[in-house]
Amino acid sequence: MTKAVIIEDEKLGVTNLTNMLARYCPEVEVIGVAGSVTEAVDLLNDPDCNPDVAFLDINLSDGLVFQVLNQLDDVNFEVIFVTAYEQFAIKACEYSAIGYILKPIDGEQLVAAVSRIKPGKLNKITERLQMFSQHYNVPNKFEKIGVAAIDGIYFVYLKDIVRFEGEDNYTHIFLKNGEKITASKTIKAYEDMLAGANFFRVHKSHVINLNFIKKFVKGDGGFLVMEDGKQIDVSRRRRPAFVEHMQKLQEEL
Repeated sequence: MTKAVIIEDEKLGVTNLTNMLARYCPEVEVIGVAGSVTEAVDLLNDPDCNPDVAFLDINLSDGLVFQVLNQLDDVNFEVIFVTAYEQFAIKACEYSAIGYILKPIDGEQLVAAVSRIKPGKLNKITERLQMFSQHYNVPNKFEKIGVAAIDGIYFVYLKDIVRFEGEDNYTHIFLKNGEKITASKTIKAYEDMLAGANFFRVHKSHVINLNFIKKFVKGDGGFLVMEDGKQIDVSRRRRPAFVEHMQKLQEEL
């Protein structure tokens, strides 16, 4: 069984999440509930309470859930935020590879979030929470992302990413030092995450860092040559938007 605690100040929310876990994730056992910062600190500091995961509402009646995490000696459990739609919180979760569930809770989304829990494995949760806090408090300053890969969690500077290459439900991330990381996330997720950053999706399978373009070969079979030597096709459908975007960048120089 996966042991869980729920930190939520609305009783109806606690009941709903508990019932949905029982229905969709029977392998999860709720071992504790807290409705405030004070109660949550007491619960998680109890030596008899050793959860594998904590479902956390960001806004509690007496403060933010970060006040709970900051008062713990050690966070050795996975975290899944349960929140109403909040742009900055969701973006921060995506960048720091922390799970989240939107209210009202959807069963499939709950199953997907729970499936990523790996009890007993090093999950670098402290570093991921620090990254989340940075992105949440300064939402327009994204320098680094957390990547939930097949073999663990990586922290990568955006400036070091040359390109993303999609393969089914996985994405290969190529870095300027030649390293490749395979992430358990679709390329569409990275396209959405990096909207507004210096990345562009030029093909159904490729998102590229514009800083690493070496050459754009025009024509019917137009393609890019990247700094790492890789040739990337620019799809016919995406080419007009790509050319327009590059022209705007040149005008801004």
